[in-house]
Amino acid sequence: MNTQVNTPPAGGKHDAKHEVHTGEYQREFIFTAAIRLFHWLRALAILVLVITGFYLAWPFLVAPDSSDVLVQGWVRFGHLVFGFMLCAVTLARAYLFFFSKHDIERRSIRDVLSINSWITQLKSYLWMGKLNKAGVYGPLQFVTYFAISVIAGAICVTGLILYANVYHEGMGGMLWGMVSTLTAWMGGLAEVRLWHHYFTWVFIVFVVIHVYMAVWTGIRFKHNSVDSIVSGYDYHKH
Repeated sequence: MNTQVNTPPAGGKHDAKHEVHTGEYQREFIFTAAIRLFHWLRALAILVLVITGFYLAWPFLVAPDSSDVLVQGWVRFGHLVFGFMLCAVTLARAYLFFFSKHDIERRSIRDVLSINSWITQLKSYLWMGKLNKAGVYGPLQFVTYFAISVIAGAICVTGLILYANVYHEGMGGMLWGMVSTLTAWMGGLAEVRLWHHYFTWVFIVFVVIHVYMAVWTGIRFKHNSVDSIVSGYDYHKH
């Protein structure tokens, strides 16, 4: 059995040297530590935000006529903390996509622009062939992840609008000039809250489909599955 072991450099740039060959299997480095960290921070933020957001919309733990606002206050505090975490992670992931030395995500753009890549991926989902990707994502995956990143940006913007309309000092005061204009442009605070709610449901639907497809891909293609976003490595036959 021939085994070749190499480790990725600190910058995480991908090339053929970052692979481990063991028999017929190949271990390939695809996700840097930063990408993995931000992925799980975003997952945690989304989970907490969905739970706390639904509670803020319907605070069922306290009777309507109760003067006890302590529970509501802690839930709101948690929603704000993880909301700012989601904003920070969204900005960080956008920066990494465009400027990281590890270009395997950017290489997926070539597949999006290739009709053959679209056909190959759609056929593979119909059990009519294997995936053949230039980057880490197929064209359908890339478009989906790009869309959910845009939604993440939109939910952060609407969240900041709601925040600044309640907290008028500090960051809320700094944002107020721009936020008041956006509030009026969107048709009022009620409309902003409604869009924030719609974007939440987009996240919920996406997470369900994303988890299912990640597991299914690992079973169907035997690589690029859930373990790669934990270890950073993809295992597949070469």
